[in-house]
Amino acid sequence: MSIVAEPLVDNPRAPVARLNPVTKLAAAFVVIVGLLLTGDAVTPAIVLGAELLAIAAAGIRWRVFVRRLWLLFVTVGGLGVSTLLFTDQRSGADVLDAGPVHVTTGSLLAATAVILRVFAIALPGIVALASTDPTEFADALVQHLRTPPRFTFGALAAFRLLPVLGDEWRTLMLARRARGIDAGRSPVRRARLFASGVFALLVGAIRRGVRLAAAMESRGFTQRPDRTLARPQRLRAADGLFVAGTAAVVVGATALSVVLGTWRFLFW
Repeated sequence: MSIVAEPLVDNPRAPVARLNPVTKLAAAFVVIVGLLLTGDAVTPAIVLGAELLAIAAAGIRWRVFVRRLWLLFVTVGGLGVSTLLFTDQRSGADVLDAGPVHVTTGSLLAATAVILRVFAIALPGIVALASTDPTEFADALVQHLRTPPRFTFGALAAFRLLPVLGDEWRTLMLARRARGIDAGRSPVRRARLFASGVFALLVGAIRRGVRLAAAMESRGFTQRPDRTLARPQRLRAADGLFVAGTAAVVVGATALSVVLGTWRFLFW
């Protein structure tokens, strides 16, 4: 079974998983606003700790969740190394001085702050998508944020077809191998076969998209004034408490950092 097909949520009735999708988006936006311009390590560290507790409350399977974050780990690692080597914050004691590579406690702190901030900003959105059914997510966007139904449900259909594209790619490669079409050790031939495979996959995706668009149009997925929702996504008291709690965590983390004297504006 591929990683895409593995379910992320063990318990759909977990506290965070039951929240309205718009509530999760609002909480993620609060975190982004609170951390986007902070340059210290204390504030994102506190927020990140609270986010890990929220992940546990969302009923998400940690093994699958961490495996899906490989691209985030690579990105954060690159940002951390580049900040460590090229930051202008060189205060403190020397940790490593090897020619052009000069690392101090100040540069280590700056790299740590970047890593924590990126993780703390990225995780809320990832958790919101991982703990929400895509259909419920689209319904909530149309109902509460008034997004265009044509665009919203079209994006939902495209998201639903992503695993199909993966299965088709594997089928295409196996079919070519069965016909004796193999690149061998030639990188040029391998690149050509890859390009032709992508082209074939794109043609199939376009044909499927045209048929799907016609089917959705005939079923009323358009901008109509008399359109109703089959699955209303209600906002409850728990949704307001969750957003308020998220704001309290961000404000409290910032206030604690200010009291400790570690908070600084990102561009100072």
